[in-house]
Amino acid sequence: MPPLALALVITAALLHASWNVVAKHAGGGTYLPMLCALGVGLLWAPVAIWFGWSVVPQWGWLPWAIVLASGVVHLVYFRCLLRGYQASDLTVVYPVARGTGPMVTSLAAIVVLDEQPSLASVLGLLAICGGIVLIAGGPALWRDVGDARARLRLRVGLGWGALTGVLIAMYTVIDGYAVKVLMLAPILVDYFANLLRVPFLLPEVARDPGGFMQALRRQWRHALAIAVVSPMSYVLVLYAATMAPLSHVAPARELSMLFVALIGGRLLGEGDRGLRVAGALCMALGVIALALA
Repeated sequence: MPPLALALVITAALLHASWNVVAKHAGGGTYLPMLCALGVGLLWAPVAIWFGWSVVPQWGWLPWAIVLASGVVHLVYFRCLLRGYQASDLTVVYPVARGTGPMVTSLAAIVVLDEQPSLASVLGLLAICGGIVLIAGGPALWRDVGDARARLRLRVGLGWGALTGVLIAMYTVIDGYAVKVLMLAPILVDYFANLLRVPFLLPEVARDPGGFMQALRRQWRHALAIAVVSPMSYVLVLYAATMAPLSHVAPARELSMLFVALIGGRLLGEGDRGLRVAGALCMALGVIALALA
């Protein structure tokens, strides 16, 4: 991977970890996705106009279909992520979400496409599974000890994290196709995919405008921070994907798992920091092994 692409991916990983800490602190809620979508639509409009003024009118049905698909998958992903953060700890949901996508992709290639796994891919899958076990509390995961409510909270977090990871794999492929095959500008892919989420979110706002205004007063700072940082982090990844293979860029951005385990655990005071940092490191190494397989 070229040094510039690697620098972009590492920066993106730090930014991605940061906005996820903010999303967790915001407490989720029904209207946070709409607040973020509106924030991106307003704040990034000058940039989108600058890059897209002469380009977007030339888009045919396929670019718009791909961007719409990206927007829908991103919306479902963000909702699942927020539900996970409401139900469990950031240091559980986030690493599992980031590690599950590559694991599912590799397993599908082996089972469905009958690909022969290499030693690196087997070790990578084992490392990701081991990382999930460590994040879940290690051997205590199988012991019926401690607070039953805490165990349920942890297992629910694992479930939401895994579902989010599958959605991450889906939008990574869709957006990679957009920037590498269709040659669409990454900033335009992200901006219009975000803008196309708004019609899907309008009905729930129309049903309860009072609730939306309450969420606006309570969460506007969180939404503003996410609207600034989230597109920036993802656009950096998409630009890196134009310089290096997507199979190298996508795993490298999983360094964000370590940033979340270190920063999020400390700021939010979540327990089992040692095990969860070790699990995040194990999962990151496993993803890298899959990329090199």
